[in-house]
Amino acid sequence: MDVLSDLLQRAQARETLVRQVIARGPWSVTYADAPSLSVVATLGGSACLRLDDGVPRLLGAGDIALISGAGSYSIADDPETPASYVVRDGRKYTIDGDPVEGREYLAPRTYGDGLPGATTMVRGAYDLRGGVGDRLLALLPPVAVVSATPNTRPALDLLTTEVAREEPGQDAVLRKLLDFVLVLALRAWCAGPDALPSWYQALSAPAIGDALRCIHEDPAHRWSVAELAAEVGLSRATFAARFAKLVGQPPLTYLTMWRMTLAADLLRSTTETVTTIARKVGYEDPFAFSVAFKRVYSQSPTTWRTA
Repeated sequence: MDVLSDLLQRAQARETLVRQVIARGPWSVTYADAPSLSVVATLGGSACLRLDDGVPRLLGAGDIALISGAGSYSIADDPETPASYVVRDGRKYTIDGDPVEGREYLAPRTYGDGLPGATTMVRGAYDLRGGVGDRLLALLPPVAVVSATPNTRPALDLLTTEVAREEPGQDAVLRKLLDFVLVLALRAWCAGPDALPSWYQALSAPAIGDALRCIHEDPAHRWSVAELAAEVGLSRATFAARFAKLVGQPPLTYLTMWRMTLAADLLRSTTETVTTIARKVGYEDPFAFSVAFKRVYSQSPTTWRTA
Protein backbone atom coordinates (compact mmCIF):
# COMPACT_ATOMS: atom_id res chain seq x y z
CA MET A 1 0.00 0.00 0.00
CA ASP A 2 1.34 3.45 -0.86
CA VAL A 3 1.96 5.95 1.93
CA LEU A 4 -0.94 8.33 1.21
CA SER A 5 -3.39 5.41 1.10
CA ASP A 6 -1.96 4.14 4.38
CA LEU A 7 -2.51 7.51 6.05
CA LEU A 8 -6.07 7.76 4.73
CA GLN A 9 -6.97 4.25 5.86
CA ARG A 10 -5.52 4.61 9.34
CA ALA A 11 -6.82 8.12 9.97
CA GLN A 12 -10.47 7.98 8.94
CA ALA A 13 -13.26 7.59 11.45
CA ARG A 14 -15.82 4.89 10.82
CA GLU A 15 -18.63 7.36 10.27
CA THR A 16 -18.67 9.88 7.43
CA LEU A 17 -21.44 12.23 6.41
CA VAL A 18 -22.42 13.14 2.84
CA ARG A 19 -25.17 15.64 2.06
CA GLN A 20 -26.31 17.53 -1.05
CA VAL A 21 -27.88 20.99 -1.22
CA ILE A 22 -29.78 22.29 -4.26
CA ALA A 23 -30.94 25.85 -3.56
CA ARG A 24 -31.48 29.15 -5.30
CA GLY A 25 -30.16 32.32 -3.70
CA PRO A 26 -30.13 34.04 -1.43
CA TRP A 27 -28.97 31.35 1.01
CA SER A 28 -26.28 30.98 3.62
CA VAL A 29 -25.49 28.29 6.17
CA THR A 30 -22.87 28.24 8.94
CA TYR A 31 -21.40 25.00 10.30
CA ALA A 32 -20.65 25.93 13.89
CA ASP A 33 -18.87 22.74 14.94
CA ALA A 34 -16.86 21.83 11.89
CA PRO A 35 -15.38 18.32 11.68
CA SER A 36 -11.64 17.84 11.40
CA LEU A 37 -11.89 17.62 7.60
CA SER A 38 -14.67 18.74 5.24
CA VAL A 39 -14.89 18.20 1.49
CA VAL A 40 -17.12 20.80 -0.17
CA ALA A 41 -17.74 20.70 -3.93
CA THR A 42 -19.78 23.00 -6.14
CA LEU A 43 -21.41 20.93 -8.87
CA GLY A 44 -23.50 23.61 -10.54
CA GLY A 45 -23.58 27.37 -10.11
CA SER A 46 -21.17 29.07 -7.73
CA ALA A 47 -20.76 29.60 -4.01
CA CYS A 48 -18.71 31.52 -1.46
CA LEU A 49 -16.83 29.90 1.40
CA ARG A 50 -15.84 31.84 4.53
CA LEU A 51 -13.80 30.66 7.51
CA ASP A 52 -13.32 32.42 10.82
CA ASP A 53 -10.84 34.79 9.16
CA GLY A 54 -13.73 36.27 7.15
CA VAL A 55 -11.84 36.05 3.84
CA PRO A 56 -14.22 34.91 1.05
CA ARG A 57 -13.15 32.07 -1.22
CA LEU A 58 -15.20 31.77 -4.39
CA LEU A 59 -16.02 28.28 -5.68
CA GLY A 60 -16.99 27.79 -9.31
CA ALA A 61 -18.66 24.76 -10.85
CA GLY A 62 -16.52 21.68 -10.27
CA ASP A 63 -14.25 23.30 -7.66
CA ILE A 64 -13.46 21.39 -4.47
CA ALA A 65 -12.56 22.93 -1.11
CA LEU A 66 -10.77 20.93 1.59
CA ILE A 67 -11.38 22.54 5.00
CA SER A 68 -9.33 21.43 7.99
CA GLY A 69 -8.70 22.81 11.43
CA ALA A 70 -11.50 25.37 11.22
CA GLY A 71 -13.70 25.89 14.25
CA SER A 72 -16.56 26.92 11.97
CA TYR A 73 -17.18 28.00 8.40
CA SER A 74 -19.99 29.37 6.26
CA ILE A 75 -21.15 28.63 2.72
CA ALA A 76 -23.35 31.09 0.85
CA ASP A 77 -24.53 31.80 -2.66
CA ASP A 78 -22.79 35.19 -2.63
CA PRO A 79 -20.21 37.02 -0.46
CA GLU A 80 -22.82 39.67 0.38
CA THR A 81 -25.52 37.27 1.57
CA PRO A 82 -25.92 37.56 5.36
CA ALA A 83 -25.92 34.49 7.57
CA SER A 84 -29.34 32.89 7.87
CA TYR A 85 -28.93 29.38 9.34
CA VAL A 86 -26.53 27.64 11.68
CA VAL A 87 -25.92 23.89 11.88
CA ARG A 88 -24.80 22.78 15.32
CA ASP A 89 -24.65 19.23 16.69
CA GLY A 90 -26.35 18.00 13.53
CA ARG A 91 -29.36 20.31 13.96
CA LYS A 92 -30.32 23.41 12.00
CA TYR A 93 -31.09 26.72 13.77
CA THR A 94 -31.97 30.23 12.70
CA ILE A 95 -29.33 32.90 13.24
CA ASP A 96 -31.26 33.86 16.41
CA GLY A 97 -30.86 30.34 17.80
CA ASP A 98 -34.37 29.01 17.19
CA PRO A 99 -34.56 25.38 16.00
CA VAL A 100 -35.69 24.89 12.41
CA GLU A 101 -38.19 22.06 12.56
CA GLY A 102 -38.92 21.56 8.88
CA ARG A 103 -36.33 21.15 6.13
CA GLU A 104 -36.81 21.13 2.37
CA TYR A 105 -36.28 17.45 1.65
CA LEU A 106 -35.85 16.71 -2.05
CA ALA A 107 -34.39 13.21 -1.98
CA PRO A 108 -32.29 11.01 0.36
CA ARG A 109 -29.54 13.20 1.85
CA THR A 110 -30.62 16.09 -0.42
CA TYR A 111 -32.06 19.39 0.77
CA GLY A 112 -33.05 22.75 -0.70
CA ASP A 113 -35.69 24.08 -3.05
CA GLY A 114 -34.50 22.58 -6.32
CA LEU A 115 -35.65 25.64 -8.30
CA PRO A 116 -34.22 26.62 -11.70
CA GLY A 117 -30.93 28.46 -11.41
CA ALA A 118 -30.10 26.75 -8.11
CA THR A 119 -26.58 26.05 -6.91
CA THR A 120 -25.86 22.36 -6.37
CA MET A 121 -23.32 21.45 -3.70
CA VAL A 122 -22.08 18.28 -2.04
CA ARG A 123 -20.52 18.33 1.42
CA GLY A 124 -18.69 15.43 2.97
CA ALA A 125 -17.43 15.41 6.57
CA TYR A 126 -14.72 13.32 8.19
CA ASP A 127 -13.67 13.11 11.82
CA LEU A 128 -10.08 11.93 11.56
CA ARG A 129 -8.48 9.98 14.35
CA GLY A 130 -5.43 10.57 16.50
CA GLY A 131 -1.87 11.21 15.46
CA VAL A 132 -2.25 9.63 12.03
CA GLY A 133 -5.13 12.00 11.35
CA ASP A 134 -2.95 14.90 12.47
CA ARG A 135 -0.26 13.84 9.99
CA LEU A 136 -2.79 13.85 7.18
CA LEU A 137 -4.18 17.24 8.17
CA ALA A 138 -0.63 18.62 8.30
CA LEU A 139 -0.61 18.30 4.51
CA LEU A 140 -3.20 21.05 4.25
CA PRO A 141 -3.73 24.71 5.14
CA PRO A 142 -7.03 25.66 6.85
CA VAL A 143 -8.67 25.76 3.41
CA ALA A 144 -7.34 24.41 0.12
CA VAL A 145 -9.33 25.16 -3.02
CA VAL A 146 -8.78 22.76 -5.92
CA SER A 147 -9.99 24.10 -9.24
CA ALA A 148 -12.13 21.90 -11.46
CA THR A 149 -10.19 19.48 -13.66
CA PRO A 150 -11.16 16.76 -16.14
CA ASN A 151 -9.99 14.23 -13.51
CA THR A 152 -12.24 15.42 -10.69
CA ARG A 153 -15.47 16.24 -12.50
CA PRO A 154 -16.53 12.63 -13.37
CA ALA A 155 -16.00 11.61 -9.73
CA LEU A 156 -18.13 14.51 -8.51
CA ASP A 157 -20.89 13.69 -11.01
CA LEU A 158 -20.96 10.10 -9.80
CA LEU A 159 -21.02 11.20 -6.15
CA THR A 160 -23.95 13.57 -6.68
CA THR A 161 -25.87 10.85 -8.54
CA GLU A 162 -25.35 8.33 -5.77
CA VAL A 163 -26.00 10.69 -2.84
CA ALA A 164 -29.68 11.01 -3.79
CA ARG A 165 -30.25 7.26 -4.13
CA GLU A 166 -31.37 4.90 -1.38
CA GLU A 167 -30.38 1.29 -2.04
CA PRO A 168 -28.79 -1.50 0.00
CA GLY A 169 -25.18 -0.70 0.73
CA GLN A 170 -25.60 2.97 -0.15
CA ASP A 171 -23.61 4.26 2.81
CA ALA A 172 -20.65 2.07 1.81
CA VAL A 173 -20.86 3.32 -1.79
CA LEU A 174 -20.91 6.95 -0.66
CA ARG A 175 -17.96 6.42 1.66
CA LYS A 176 -15.88 4.98 -1.16
CA LEU A 177 -16.87 7.73 -3.57
CA LEU A 178 -16.12 10.45 -1.01
CA ASP A 179 -12.73 8.84 -0.37
CA PHE A 180 -12.12 8.87 -4.13
CA VAL A 181 -12.94 12.56 -4.42
CA LEU A 182 -10.75 13.31 -1.40
CA VAL A 183 -7.77 11.47 -2.87
CA LEU A 184 -8.14 13.24 -6.23
CA ALA A 185 -8.32 16.61 -4.48
CA LEU A 186 -5.33 15.84 -2.25
CA ARG A 187 -3.29 14.81 -5.28
CA ALA A 188 -4.19 17.98 -7.14
CA TRP A 189 -3.47 20.22 -4.15
CA CYS A 190 -0.22 18.61 -3.03
CA ALA A 191 1.16 18.59 -6.57
CA GLY A 192 0.39 22.30 -7.03
CA PRO A 193 2.60 25.31 -6.35
CA ASP A 194 0.87 26.22 -3.06
CA ALA A 195 1.37 22.86 -1.36
CA LEU A 196 2.88 23.19 2.12
CA PRO A 197 5.01 20.06 2.67
CA SER A 198 7.88 18.76 0.58
CA TRP A 199 7.03 15.40 2.13
CA TYR A 200 4.31 14.78 -0.47
CA GLN A 201 6.79 15.26 -3.30
CA ALA A 202 8.99 12.68 -1.62
CA LEU A 203 6.26 10.06 -2.07
CA SER A 204 6.73 10.06 -5.84
CA ALA A 205 10.48 10.70 -5.85
CA PRO A 206 12.60 7.83 -7.18
CA ALA A 207 13.89 5.59 -4.39
CA ILE A 208 12.68 7.78 -1.53
CA GLY A 209 9.02 6.99 -2.19
CA ASP A 210 9.92 3.30 -2.18
CA ALA A 211 11.74 3.67 1.15
CA LEU A 212 8.73 5.41 2.70
CA ARG A 213 6.53 2.61 1.42
CA CYS A 214 8.81 0.02 3.07
CA ILE A 215 8.59 1.83 6.40
CA HIS A 216 4.80 2.14 6.27
CA GLU A 217 4.22 -1.44 5.12
CA ASP A 218 6.33 -2.92 7.93
CA PRO A 219 7.04 -0.40 10.70
CA ALA A 220 7.94 -3.18 13.14
CA HIS A 221 10.86 -4.37 11.01
CA ARG A 222 14.28 -3.49 12.40
CA TRP A 223 15.16 -1.19 9.54
CA SER A 224 18.64 0.24 9.27
CA VAL A 225 19.76 3.01 6.94
CA ALA A 226 21.94 0.50 5.09
CA GLU A 227 19.05 -1.93 4.59
CA LEU A 228 16.68 0.78 3.36
CA ALA A 229 19.36 2.04 0.99
CA ALA A 230 19.87 -1.48 -0.37
CA GLU A 231 16.11 -1.90 -0.84
CA VAL A 232 15.98 1.13 -3.14
CA GLY A 233 19.33 0.62 -4.87
CA LEU A 234 21.30 3.57 -3.49
CA SER A 235 24.50 3.87 -1.50
CA ARG A 236 23.98 4.45 2.20
CA ALA A 237 25.34 8.01 2.12
CA THR A 238 23.40 9.04 -1.00
CA PHE A 239 20.17 7.57 0.34
CA ALA A 240 20.50 9.20 3.77
CA ALA A 241 21.23 12.64 2.30
CA ARG A 242 18.43 12.45 -0.29
CA PHE A 243 15.87 11.17 2.26
CA ALA A 244 16.66 13.94 4.75
CA LYS A 245 16.46 16.61 2.04
CA LEU A 246 13.08 15.50 0.66
CA VAL A 247 11.34 14.30 3.82
CA GLY A 248 12.85 16.81 6.25
CA GLN A 249 14.08 14.14 8.67
CA PRO A 250 16.77 11.43 8.64
CA PRO A 251 15.40 7.95 7.80
CA LEU A 252 15.56 6.52 11.31
CA THR A 253 14.09 9.66 12.86
CA TYR A 254 11.13 9.38 10.49
CA LEU A 255 10.81 5.67 11.34
CA THR A 256 10.79 6.39 15.07
CA MET A 257 8.23 9.17 14.75
CA TRP A 258 5.94 6.99 12.63
CA ARG A 259 6.23 4.12 15.15
CA MET A 260 5.37 6.47 18.02
CA THR A 261 2.40 7.89 16.10
CA LEU A 262 1.03 4.39 15.56
CA ALA A 263 1.68 3.46 19.19
CA ALA A 264 -0.04 6.58 20.52
CA ASP A 265 -3.17 5.79 18.52
CA LEU A 266 -3.14 2.12 19.55
CA LEU A 267 -2.83 3.06 23.22
CA ARG A 268 -6.05 5.10 23.06
CA SER A 269 -8.04 2.97 20.61
CA THR A 270 -7.33 -0.54 21.96
CA THR A 271 -6.96 -2.34 25.27
CA GLU A 272 -3.78 -4.12 24.20
CA THR A 273 -0.95 -4.16 26.72
CA VAL A 274 1.99 -1.80 26.42
CA THR A 275 4.22 -4.82 25.73
CA THR A 276 2.01 -5.96 22.84
CA ILE A 277 1.88 -2.48 21.34
CA ALA A 278 5.64 -2.12 21.73
CA ARG A 279 6.17 -5.29 19.70
CA LYS A 280 3.71 -4.15 17.03
CA VAL A 281 5.80 -1.06 16.39
CA GLY A 282 9.19 -2.76 16.50
CA TYR A 283 10.29 -2.84 20.15
CA GLU A 284 10.96 -6.20 21.80
CA ASP A 285 11.87 -4.43 25.04
CA PRO A 286 8.88 -2.54 26.53
CA PHE A 287 11.24 -0.42 28.63
CA ALA A 288 13.08 0.82 25.51
CA PHE A 289 9.72 1.52 23.93
CA SER A 290 8.56 3.52 26.96
CA VAL A 291 11.75 5.61 26.90
CA ALA A 292 11.31 6.37 23.19
CA PHE A 293 7.62 7.16 23.66
CA LYS A 294 8.25 9.53 26.56
CA ARG A 295 10.96 11.30 24.56
CA VAL A 296 8.39 12.09 21.85
CA TYR A 297 5.21 12.69 23.89
CA SER A 298 6.68 13.77 27.25
CA GLN A 299 4.49 11.15 28.95
CA SER A 300 4.79 7.45 29.62
CA PRO A 301 2.59 5.14 27.51
CA THR A 302 0.40 4.38 30.53
CA THR A 303 -0.12 8.07 31.34
CA TRP A 304 -0.87 8.82 27.69
CA ARG A 305 -3.49 6.09 27.58
CA THR A 306 -5.40 7.44 30.58
CA ALA A 307 -4.97 11.17 29.90
